[in-house]
Amino acid sequence: MAFKNYILVCGGTGCESSRSDLIYRNLIAEAKAQGVEDQVQVIKTGCFGFCEQGPIVKVLPEDSFYVQVKPEDAKEIISEHVVKGREVARLQYGHTVRKPYEEVEDIQFYNKQMRIVLRNCGKIDPENIDEYIANDGYKALEKVLFEMSEDDIINELKIAGLRGRGGAGFPTWMKWNFTKQAEGDVKYVVCNADEGDPGAYMDRSTLEGDPHAVLEAMTICGKAIGAHQGFIYIRAEYPLAIHRLEVAMKQAREYGLLGKDILGSGFDYDIEIRLGAGAFVCGEETALLQSIEGHRGMPQPRPPFPAVKGLWGKPTVINNVETWANIPQIIVKGGAWFAGIGTADSHGTKVFALTGKICNSGLVEVPMGTTLREIVYDIGGGIAHGKAFKAVQTGGPSGGVITEENLDTPIDFGSLMRIGSMMGSGGMIVMDQDDCIVDVAKFYLNFTVDESCGKCAPCRIGGKSLYNILEKITSGKGTDEDIDQLKTIAHAMQKGSLCALGQTSPNPVLSTLKYFPEEYRAHIEDKHCPAGKCKKLISYHIDPTKCIGCTACARKCPVGAISGELRKPHSINPQICIKCGVCKDTCKFSAISVK
Repeated sequence: MAFKNYILVCGGTGCESSRSDLIYRNLIAEAKAQGVEDQVQVIKTGCFGFCEQGPIVKVLPEDSFYVQVKPEDAKEIISEHVVKGREVARLQYGHTVRKPYEEVEDIQFYNKQMRIVLRNCGKIDPENIDEYIANDGYKALEKVLFEMSEDDIINELKIAGLRGRGGAGFPTWMKWNFTKQAEGDVKYVVCNADEGDPGAYMDRSTLEGDPHAVLEAMTICGKAIGAHQGFIYIRAEYPLAIHRLEVAMKQAREYGLLGKDILGSGFDYDIEIRLGAGAFVCGEETALLQSIEGHRGMPQPRPPFPAVKGLWGKPTVINNVETWANIPQIIVKGGAWFAGIGTADSHGTKVFALTGKICNSGLVEVPMGTTLREIVYDIGGGIAHGKAFKAVQTGGPSGGVITEENLDTPIDFGSLMRIGSMMGSGGMIVMDQDDCIVDVAKFYLNFTVDESCGKCAPCRIGGKSLYNILEKITSGKGTDEDIDQLKTIAHAMQKGSLCALGQTSPNPVLSTLKYFPEEYRAHIEDKHCPAGKCKKLISYHIDPTKCIGCTACARKCPVGAISGELRKPHSINPQICIKCGVCKDTCKFSAISVK
C-alpha cells in the first residue's frame, strides 16, 4: 500500500528520553482523529545522529526535517503537513519553509559524513525485518552461503583492510583466519557490545537502529570460520538495544535466517544474548569471555589469545558492534570498494560520539582521514557559547587530549597514536576554556580506578596513586616532585599492567602533562586554577562597581555567604562560601568573578 506521506520518528534512547515515543503515538492518534490514517504511515526508527536537535521527526517525500519536536506538535504536523501539504516552518531545521538545504544530507552536520555503519539508522524501522531486507539486508549472507567459500570471505576482508573498531585496530581478516585455522570442531563468535566509555554511545545506537546488520555479520563469520554458535555480550543497562536485538533475532529465525539449515544451505547457526553487569573491564576480551562463562570478569594473561583458546577453551572470534556492522556492506560491495575509503593504513569510516562543549553534539560517521578540525568546526559547529577551544579527548579513559596545534591531524589509527592519543572505540569529548585540564585527568583516573578489577598490582595500586597525586595538586598541596612521580608511576603501569585498562589508564595524565605543563605549574607553584574549576584554589568576588544590590545572589546562596543592603553593593564571606557557583550563575550583571 502506498501512502501520501511517511513520517519517521527518532526512536533512539536519547530522543525516547525526551518523549519521542509519545510523539510517535500522538502522530498515529492524530492521523486517525483527522481522518488521514490511510494517507500516512508513522515509523519509529533508530537514532538520526543529530542528537543536539532531538527529538527529530522527518517527513517524506518532502524530506522535511523537524527538530526539537514536542508531543503536542503532532497535531500541527498532521493538520498542516499531511492534510494541507504545508511544511511547519517553526519546526523545520533552520525555521523556514524555504529550506536552507535541498536534502537532509546537505545540512552542515551531515554533509561531510559518510554513513556505512549508520546507513540504516534513522531510515528504517529496526523492529521490521522486511525494511532491512528491502535495503539489501541479508544479501551478503545469501552471497556467502551460495557463492563464496570460507577462504573467499576472509580474502574479501583482507582486501577491504577492515581493522577492529573496538580500539586496538587489529586486522579483522587476520583474527578470523587465526580462528578458522585453529584446531577443534567447536568454535564461537562473540559480539562485544559492552560499551562503557564515558560519553560513548556508538555501539548502543547501532544496535538500536540496525540490529539485523550485526546478526547478519556474525552469521557470515560463523560460516567463514566453521562456528555454529554466537553470543552478543551487552550490558543490562541498555534495555532498548536488548529489546530490539531480541525482536530481530526472533524475526530472523522465523525467516530462516538464523537456526537450522539457514536458507536451505545446510548451514546451522544461532545467536544468544548474554547480559553484563556494567563493568568497564569486561570490554577487555578475556574478561568478557570470563563473564559469559559465568565467572567474575577479570582479564587473563595472553597468549594464548581467544582466536586459539577463547570461550570455554575453544577458538573464538571477538569483534565489537561497529566492526560487525561494516561487514555486510563489504561483502555486498566488495573489499576494494571499502579499501578505497579512508587512508593508506586505516580504511573505511569511523563513528564518533561527539559530545562536550560543542554546538552540535551527536553521532558522527566520517571517512578515515577526516581532520579533527572538520569534525569540531564543520560538523560540530564549533565551540558552544562562543568560548575558546581548549582540547579534544579521544579514546575515552584510554586516550589523550589533542590541542589546537594538532586540529589538522587526520583521524586514523597511526596519526592519533603519533600525537599521544588513540582512536579508542570512538568517544570524542570537546573541552573549552572553562575546563581545568588537571581536573579532566583526575576525572578519567577516578573512572579507571573505580573500574579496575584489582587483579594486578600495577593497575590496582598505580591507578590509585596517580589519582591521589592529582587530588593533592588540585587541592593546592602539590610539589615539583609530584610531576616526576606521576610520570614514573604512569610508565610503570604501562609496562606492568596485565590488560589494556591498566596499560592505557595513565594516558590522560601523560597527555595533559605533555600539552599543558603550564597548567600543572599554575596549580603547583601559584596555587591557582586558571580555569576556575578546582574549588580549593579559587574564590568568588563581587565587583562593587557592577553590583546594583538586587539581592538575587544572596537569595540563591545555599549557605548565606552573601550579605549587603538593598540597592547597595554586596560582599561574599570567604569563610562561609562553599564555592558552588550559584551566585555567579544567578548574577545578570557580570558582577561576580572567580579568582
